[in-house]
Amino acid sequence: MAVEIRLATARDARAVADIYGPIVASTPISFEIEPPDEREMQRRIEQTLQVYPWIVCEHDGRIIGYAYATQHRARSAYQWSVDTSVYVHSDFHRCGVGRGLYTSLFQILIAQGYFNAYAGITLPNPGSVGLHESVGFRPVGVYRRVGYKLGAWHDVGWWHAALQPSDSSPRPPVVLSRVQDDPSWDALVRAGKSCIRGAFLKRSVP
Repeated sequence: MAVEIRLATARDARAVADIYGPIVASTPISFEIEPPDEREMQRRIEQTLQVYPWIVCEHDGRIIGYAYATQHRARSAYQWSVDTSVYVHSDFHRCGVGRGLYTSLFQILIAQGYFNAYAGITLPNPGSVGLHESVGFRPVGVYRRVGYKLGAWHDVGWWHAALQPSDSSPRPPVVLSRVQDDPSWDALVRAGKSCIRGAFLKRSVP
């Protein structure tokens, strides 16, 4: 089965919106209320890629998941930290897609010079918690009843992953295009591919 991890493009906006839309419309996993359309998702992809990675997993020509990083906080001292998100099409849960995407995302972020990744998870969500902890995230705290959606208040747990050992004199992170110019780029973006291929092969065994 053909599985690929690659950098997202504006042409992926429709597929990304199709994955994300039902999550927004019918669950508290995302705190957005209105599902963003293709044009809005295209804008987000293009804006993110100016600085941070946004990658997709493609299976036989179909986008089945995506992951990206964004700014953690605006103050300068936070510049070595990012927030991360991953979403997988419901048809491909438990296939290693999320793990593969995070593996590739982390390698790119490390190459850019980031040290910390943070993820917020609406609780309860054992599937997402399990995924994040399987790739190295550890719980740091819970915002109690912080969001109201679908007629209820929701807690959000926060998780942290150390991407690499702390440096006493870190250089400022570089924008994504600088890493893309490096000969190691192809290996970085495809780092998680083996996680997904293995999952698909196991799933296909009678």
